[in-house]
Amino acid sequence: MSIYQFVPDNAVNHNHDFITWDDAFSSEELDRLVAYGDSLDLQDAVISGPDSKVLAIRRSKVGWIDNNPESAWVYDRLAYVARKINGKFFNFDLYGFVEHFQYTVYTEDEASHYTWHQDMSPDTECARKLSLVLQLSDPADYDGGDLETWGRTEPTKVDKKRGVIAAVPSWRMHRVTPVTRGIRKTLVLWVAGPSFK
Repeated sequence: MSIYQFVPDNAVNHNHDFITWDDAFSSEELDRLVAYGDSLDLQDAVISGPDSKVLAIRRSKVGWIDNNPESAWVYDRLAYVARKINGKFFNFDLYGFVEHFQYTVYTEDEASHYTWHQDMSPDTECARKLSLVLQLSDPADYDGGDLETWGRTEPTKVDKKRGVIAAVPSWRMHRVTPVTRGIRKTLVLWVAGPSFK
């Protein structure tokens, strides 16, 4: 388990389905992060339980980036972004990162996808409150693979620009549509805090 605690940057609280943050990483830094992710031992993503319907729900490869000397710069950068996003848009009571970062690869040969789901965790002491998705692939390199959130009446596509970070409240329904060409790579992380009251 990775633990990286930080103090919230509280400002104004607004109600948003999701927000995006651009330019947190340079192109060279994104390349470095992809190279690090590609060096991991990637495994099939799993959903809790031995249900035979798992592949219908989610199909992708994942690896885990813990907080270590080689990845500390990524944790530092994303902690800054998470603090700013939370302080400006959500104002949640947060601890910080208490799980490893998930490097995720979606490919066309498996029609990789993740159907509608929430990221809320059952652990009440470290509840996921804010989910962040960093877009590592250039959108020209793949088709499909859209991150969509369910708003008040219909799905909304999140910008696919390389380097964009999407922040979604962890209880909000969201999905990744099937990749139909190429490869989509992302970094997914969750910011935790005490249970909502």
